[in-house]
Amino acid sequence: MGAHTLDKDLDDLATSARAALVRVIEASGAWDADPVWREAFQEIPRHLFVPYYYVGASDGFERVWCEDPDPGQRERWLRGAYADTALATRVRDAELLSSSSQPSLMAMMLTALEIRDGDAVLEIGAGTGYNAALLAHRLGDGLVTTVDLDPEITESARQHLDTVGRHPTVVTGDGTRGVPERAPFDRIMATCTLTSIPRPWLAQCRPGAVILTPLATGLIALRVRDAGYAEGRFLHTPAYFVPLRGDTRPDDPEPQHLGGLPRRARGDELFRFLLTLTAGSLDPYEAFTLWERERRPVRERYGITVSGADAWAWLDDPEGPHAWPLP
Repeated sequence: MGAHTLDKDLDDLATSARAALVRVIEASGAWDADPVWREAFQEIPRHLFVPYYYVGASDGFERVWCEDPDPGQRERWLRGAYADTALATRVRDAELLSSSSQPSLMAMMLTALEIRDGDAVLEIGAGTGYNAALLAHRLGDGLVTTVDLDPEITESARQHLDTVGRHPTVVTGDGTRGVPERAPFDRIMATCTLTSIPRPWLAQCRPGAVILTPLATGLIALRVRDAGYAEGRFLHTPAYFVPLRGDTRPDDPEPQHLGGLPRRARGDELFRFLLTLTAGSLDPYEAFTLWERERRPVRERYGITVSGADAWAWLDDPEGPHAWPLP
């Protein structure tokens, strides 16, 4: 029994579970600014993109899948597919390689892109294909491109997309290089964490385009002026994604380096965001001093500027006293 040939009871459960997920996302306010996304989440069945996934177990990960011989386990798989949570979809040697993002976070990111009819969108990180399907439902297949370095991931995404009748362009390649043959783009959306902004993205954007990407446990939204300049601020929400393949800078400072700091700082998510954003520029004690002096700034006070070969993060003002170079 494949994920697309559920028995009637599970098919009915999938319909009700999807409706329940839509209600959860709506209650979160994720698409308040652009409720058109509600229809995409109603119509695109998430379970068809996650025929199996992994859940944490005492000895690592447990695989939950649609063809489990135990009916109870199949129901468990289906309910999990519609939970408002990220799902680990590829694991190798106990390392998470790919996941399906939390649906309410996906909805918030799609809304933050401020997509207009006719926009051409590039997604960095194909994952299961679910996000590309949501984009294609809104814009049409011809305006959506998704890229991933791993051919197994892109082939799987193509198959999932085909199952729901969507056929955006799926490219196997290095996402940091963009997809020049499909440019120019009006929106670029990454679903993997970066430590810098790839310059080819700017060159493949139309003036006024938006780039939205996870960076330093947050989400930065950049407005592109031209091929050499983009600037923007972080959104309010935390965001933890699988790192872009080949990016080796740590996402979070080593705990032992924070031992001398007050507990209230070590456990504060916004402080750790500052530490990650300024890694290589501020040591933890300098970061703590700034954090206290600036009254524990929220994410929206931080931003990033990309200008030619230079890129820097900043607090409050791109030209102000608190700025730190990015790779």
